[in-house]
Order: sequence, then structure tokens, then C-alpha cells
Amino acid sequence: MPASMTPRQRFLAALQRQPTDSPALGTVTSLATTEAMAACGAAFPQAHADPTLMARLAAFASLDAGFDMIFPLFSVVHEAAALGAAVDWGGVHAMPGVTRPPWHEPDDIRIPDDFTAREGMAVPLEALRLLKAEYGEEYAIVGKVFGPWSLGFHLFGVEEILIMILDDPDKLAILLDRLQEVTVRSALAQLQAGADLLCLADHCSRDMCAPATYRTLLLPIHQRLVQRIPCPLVQHTCGDTVDRIDAFAASGIQGFHYDTCVPARTARRLAGERLALLGGVSNITALLPADRDAIHADVQRALAAGIDIIGPECAIPLSTSLASLREICVASAQHTLGIPIA
Repeated sequence: MPASMTPRQRFLAALQRQPTDSPALGTVTSLATTEAMAACGAAFPQAHADPTLMARLAAFASLDAGFDMIFPLFSVVHEAAALGAAVDWGGVHAMPGVTRPPWHEPDDIRIPDDFTAREGMAVPLEALRLLKAEYGEEYAIVGKVFGPWSLGFHLFGVEEILIMILDDPDKLAILLDRLQEVTVRSALAQLQAGADLLCLADHCSRDMCAPATYRTLLLPIHQRLVQRIPCPLVQHTCGDTVDRIDAFAASGIQGFHYDTCVPARTARRLAGERLALLGGVSNITALLPADRDAIHADVQRALAAGIDIIGPECAIPLSTSLASLREICVASAQHTLGIPIA
């Protein structure tokens, strides 16, 4: 076992599937909760528009839980907002969402020269700079970009994309190819701002993207993104991904943040030996109800299965308690020491 590591060293080593001094803890999705907002004085929607508040909330949520990383991009709409989508920025009890996509045809896709200077992008970029300056030596700083499939939903609308799958797959292929440029521009700006790694969020599970569609249209683009973005990438895809985890591994991506509807041992078997896995703790059956026994059981199953970084399976519900998140750290330590659940 290695000597004592900083949280940053631990998280990045685990992402490389290298030995660590203790289990790595964290996530690549939002840890924001209403309780955290009240505790640190940084609440939605202001924390989406003020980089100081965004950085404060991100740091508090991770450090209070005992995690090894800090992640400030709470919402799914940053790139879309900077590209002209109408956005409802939500509130203390509601996450933001796109209310009106800006585009209808592939030829509408235009990335303005000031893309990263627009509020939707400028705020998280400055938050990343602030976090890197204050915490970057000690903690892993995690950014987030959306892949072309999710960007299609945000910028064209879910219905439009689903119609294209059936009626005009050639048009969809052009659209996805062009949207990857948004992903790359966002990624490079976040790396320059101080991110150590990026979540590649692309919601391409079976219920939204058929196996053949994923493997023929989207997988080649993910492979190109891995080649073009010079940092570790962790793909996040919600839902049942049993039929494509092997393809995620084949994309060359560094890690996969999986949904607990996929059993931990199944995810580990399908991922193979190279792909790091993150997650393991259910939001719905463990964290949200603050079920201590369920949290400990999920952590134990994940560690026993060889999950590399233990944490929530997805962005946590805003009503999740801080105590639930802290319990992940407690459960990991007790498991490592061989202490049974009291």
C-alpha cells in the first residue's frame, strides 16, 4: 500500500487503477443540496450565476462529506445557455433546465467566438480558477462537458433528436459530428481554467439510444473526443448500460460513472481491467432516505466488487442530507478496517 496520499493524489491514482493508501471517495456529478446551500451561504439560483458562490458551494459539499475531489458544474445547461438556449435557472429546490432549444437544423450550429466568455460558460470557468487556486494542490478539481448526444437534446430538443433517429439518421450523424466541437471547446477552456479531469456526460443509455445507434453513430465520436481532449475523461451515463459498458471501455475513456441499476460486480466484469469505475451508492434507496444500513451495504458491495472510486451514482437529489454523504466516508473507513456495521 502506498504511503499517505493527498486527496488529489488518491483520486487521480484510483482513476488510473493504481494502488491507493485508502479507498478513493468522490464523484463527477453534482453534490449540491439545499442543506449545503444553507450551511455555506451559497444557494441556487445565485450559485449558478456567481463564480464565488459556485466555488464556495462546491468546496463545502465535497469537503464536508470527506471526498477527494471538488466539482462546481452543478447543472446540465452551461454550454446550452452560452449557445442561446432559453434556460430556467431553477431555485433552492429545483435544478435548471432548458425551456427552449435554439436550433432546428444542423446548419444552425454556430459556436460564437465569445462562447467561453458568455455567462453560461464564464461563471463555471471562473469558479474552476478559484477552486484551483485555493484547493488545487490538495484536491482533484473536476470539470464537466456534455457529449454530442446530450447536447443534441439540450440544443435541438429531445423530440427532434428521437425523430431524427427514425426518419433521418444521416442528418443526425451530421448533427452529432458538428456538436462534438462544442464539447471540445468547453473541455479545453475548463482544462485551461484548472480542471484536472472532466466528466463527459452523455445520456446514451438504452432507453434513449438503441445499441446499434450508439455503436455506429456515437461510439466513433467518443473515440475521437478521447483523442482530442488531453486529460482523463470519466463518462457519465444514467440508466441501464449493461449492453454497452464494453463499448465504453473500447472508446478509450479513462473511467465510467455507473448507475446502481447495474450491479457492481456486473459493471466490474463488463468494464474489464483498464476502465476505472466510479459510483456504487444508490441515491434513491440509500442516500435520499438517509438509510445508514443501505449506505454501508452499497459501499461494501462496491469495494468488494473492485469499484475504484466510491460515491453517489449520479447527481444527488437536492433534498439529500449532509449526514448521508458523510456516511459514505464512514462506511468506507469501517469496511477498510474490517469493522462491522453497528
